[in-house]
Amino acid sequence: MTMNPKTVLVTGAGQRLGLAIAQKLAKAGHTVILHASNSIAQAEAAAESLRAEGAKAYAVQADLLVEADVASLITRASSLAGVPITGLVNNASIFEGDEASDFTRASWDRHFDVHVRVPCELARNLAAALPAGQSGSIVNLIDQRIFKLTPQFFTYTLSKAALATATHTLAQALAPHVRVNGVAPGPTARNIRQSDEDFQKQVDATLLGTGSPVDDVVEAVCFLLNAEAVTGQIMAVDGGQSLIWRTADVDGINE
Repeated sequence: MTMNPKTVLVTGAGQRLGLAIAQKLAKAGHTVILHASNSIAQAEAAAESLRAEGAKAYAVQADLLVEADVASLITRASSLAGVPITGLVNNASIFEGDEASDFTRASWDRHFDVHVRVPCELARNLAAALPAGQSGSIVNLIDQRIFKLTPQFFTYTLSKAALATATHTLAQALAPHVRVNGVAPGPTARNIRQSDEDFQKQVDATLLGTGSPVDDVVEAVCFLLNAEAVTGQIMAVDGGQSLIWRTADVDGINE
């Protein structure tokens, strides 16, 4: 597969998976803009380190819950790079626990803003700013739980399911100039509610016993950004978790 260097905005790139994606893309020859909000210092340090290695990398701060920040993000990222944005990785995420019996309007709005409205708005703005004759590529980070629904993390799950639908409909709406795909990871890194033992139990409970290694998720993102004949697809990179996953009350695993 031929790689055409892109100028890629990665949201939520100050730490964890987003940072790993940005680093891989930059080292592969893409120009990368690392978006962050609270972790902007880490994003700036990462961009500086990548530039020291000869890569083209920049950092941009935006609060994705502030509409004006979102509206200007593609333009600001393009200005930093000096060229139009041709790639977008919608990685930024919120993962708050709730159930159908206790979700709040505030949590609902946060999840749907960050997981649905923001990716759709950024996709629209990227497409609108593409110069004639150029193509774009978008990858949305979703979650394997959209394939195997459980009642935990109610609002989070609904918003990720909506993002999966948006991945398909945006692929239709923005073709042929912009491709839109998704990656659905399983357990990739321990969250703040888990101990190391909790996370390992979750990894061990996947079909392959591997969970979702960060490198595998990153490689899937890179593939979909570059694969010129692929659009509207959601790739599960979950160690087979979605094929056998049971609810936490059955497995006794703390998510």
